[in-house]
Amino acid sequence: MIIGFHPDADAEVTEAARYYELRVPGLGADLLNEIDQALDQIMLNPESSPLIGRRVRRKYLWRFPYNLIYAILPDRIRIVACAHQKRRPFYWRKRQ
Repeated sequence: MIIGFHPDADAEVTEAARYYELRVPGLGADLLNEIDQALDQIMLNPESSPLIGRRVRRKYLWRFPYNLIYAILPDRIRIVACAHQKRRPFYWRKRQ
């Protein structure tokens, strides 16, 4: 199955990585590596993350305070948001 990103979700990943990289060199790359690992887990078992709506799931990142919000569609998995765990809950709902 293919994983695709909503354009805003892609921008959120880039922005978060840039933020961490400016704070501590290498930390942005660490975030991207953790996101890659989470994507691998989603690909292997897309239904393992908890539902937070009728068809949207949340994959927690362990080291960073972000969640990958995604939907399982018939032909792909769509990453709807890379949402900070403490800011603006459910701001991404209109992206579905």
